[in-house]
Amino acid sequence: MTSRSNSFSNFSESSYDYDDKEQSTVPTSDRDEPLNPGHRNNSFNGLLGFTFGSKKMRKKKPFCQEKAIVGLALFVIAFVGMNWWMLSRIQNSGRASQVEFRFLEDNSSTLSIREELLRLGLGKGRKPQKTIYARLLAKAAHSLAEGQKKSEPKDLWAEPYFVASSWKPCAEQRQWLPSEGKNGYIIVTANGGINQQRVAVCNIVAIARLLDATLVLPRFLYSSVWKDVSQFGDIYQEEHFIDYLKPDIRVVRELPQELQSLDLEAIGSLVTDADVVKEAKPGFYKKYILPILHKNRVVHFLGFGNRLASDPLPPQVQRLRCRCNFHALKFVPKIEETGALLIRRMRQNVTRLGPLDRHLVGPFSKSMLKGERNRGEKVARYLALHMRFEIDMVAHSLCEYGGGEEERNELEAYREIHFPALVELKKTTKLPSPAALKAEGLCPLMPEETVLMLAALGFNRQTRIYLAGAHIYGGKSRLASLTTLYPNLVTKESLLSSSEIEPFMNFSSQLAALDFIVCTAADVFAMTDSGSQFSSLVSGFRVYFGGGKMATIRPNKRRLADIFVKNNTIDWRTFEQRVRKAVRQTKRVFSRPVGRSVYRYPRCKECMCNT
Repeated sequence: MTSRSNSFSNFSESSYDYDDKEQSTVPTSDRDEPLNPGHRNNSFNGLLGFTFGSKKMRKKKPFCQEKAIVGLALFVIAFVGMNWWMLSRIQNSGRASQVEFRFLEDNSSTLSIREELLRLGLGKGRKPQKTIYARLLAKAAHSLAEGQKKSEPKDLWAEPYFVASSWKPCAEQRQWLPSEGKNGYIIVTANGGINQQRVAVCNIVAIARLLDATLVLPRFLYSSVWKDVSQFGDIYQEEHFIDYLKPDIRVVRELPQELQSLDLEAIGSLVTDADVVKEAKPGFYKKYILPILHKNRVVHFLGFGNRLASDPLPPQVQRLRCRCNFHALKFVPKIEETGALLIRRMRQNVTRLGPLDRHLVGPFSKSMLKGERNRGEKVARYLALHMRFEIDMVAHSLCEYGGGEEERNELEAYREIHFPALVELKKTTKLPSPAALKAEGLCPLMPEETVLMLAALGFNRQTRIYLAGAHIYGGKSRLASLTTLYPNLVTKESLLSSSEIEPFMNFSSQLAALDFIVCTAADVFAMTDSGSQFSSLVSGFRVYFGGGKMATIRPNKRRLADIFVKNNTIDWRTFEQRVRKAVRQTKRVFSRPVGRSVYRYPRCKECMCNT
């Protein structure tokens, strides 16, 4: 496709997943238009006509047969009524005041979006938007109501390929002597959110080993976007980090006294992201950074976002990256304890220890085993959903999401404030159209598309869903289809009391750590954007510690776009089959491709052993 041009690569930071690279380009199309809400009961017309229109039913019947007919009629009326109620809630999605949202009413993150739009002067008097994918949502509602008592697909809650269980964690194996750190000291002040900072920490650990340098405990850069003053010790256990890495590198809490007074910028020891190429190879650091260490005894990396290549790297250094990510970084007890509480509540206090619990919440995993489990007690499963549909993601994507001219104005105003370089690029360069971007799988899945995917995969209406990262563009009204079809949807804000969540308020990284714990421990984890750093880290943890049993849904957005574009004509059965096939193909088990992140793809000889 010609739209995948150099000009496009200048602004798009979306990354394809491994499976996307193997797919052929699908044709572009105009954006889908919602159908008339009056069509919503068409699926029942044949059934109603058969039940009440048959002449045979007006003939006199024996009493027992009349009772059976009356019972059938009552069942059909109740069934149609249930579907009508579900669909009426979806059609009223734009009028949030007419719909009850039991689980999201305390979600502070949706309020922040509203405040942001009000600040831009665009949040007042918004007209209710028409429901996107109205026809398919009607069919999904029908299918969910019809399938209340049907069993779910047998592999829905499990990994379909047995070979996944042959990979075992082995990053803890060491085959070298400890580094003395004699070449000087490395300071890092990592930027971004908790996920980018986590990757930066593990990358700087690898750099310290490569350069035989001593690492000062990492620091985190305050961001005007995240507005979180949390430092390394507020999120991760410092003592564990220092002690665990002793056989690998030397870690200290602060610089020696004689180096603390140095003006690092003045002496040339301040290294910013502008000074280091993206995905820099080990040779770059040995050629340009090691001489600075030799001269000044200290180097300060400021930012350090994505500044170490995945390959080529010495195998033992690559293993050190895995060791850091999966073993050295443990959350502080405050986060572990609350994370364990959230997991217990998602499992409805059923006594069960998941395969990742002790790796995520440490000693607090013992609380999962309190009490005795009754023999008749069902295993409480839950699905964790990371919906990447925040306003910054939506605005930066340059896609369209069914809101018409009003939405385009909103997002353009947001871009002018937060992405001025992108606005200038649009003026000087011909960029791909929204339809072309969607066809290429470069648009985040909308909530309406997400709920259609879950329904097509076979998750029943009673499925408990944990929604992570709930800064959803459009707020509660945009989630109407999801909360209507899946009423057992919750967030950390609705699961925790005000006193339980209060210690984490105003600390976005600590709140994100709670999401990380609950999503990683989930029976099934579903993401809507495979390029998300959060989703990559969560799925990597599930692969590394999950024993091949932790199912992950990583949709191929390009293939789904080809399915959604037929929303006005496709029948539900065909839609189900195509979605299931598209998702199943992304679950293939393969070793880490060259150049891809070990944090996301730990199935490689440096991190895991194939037994």
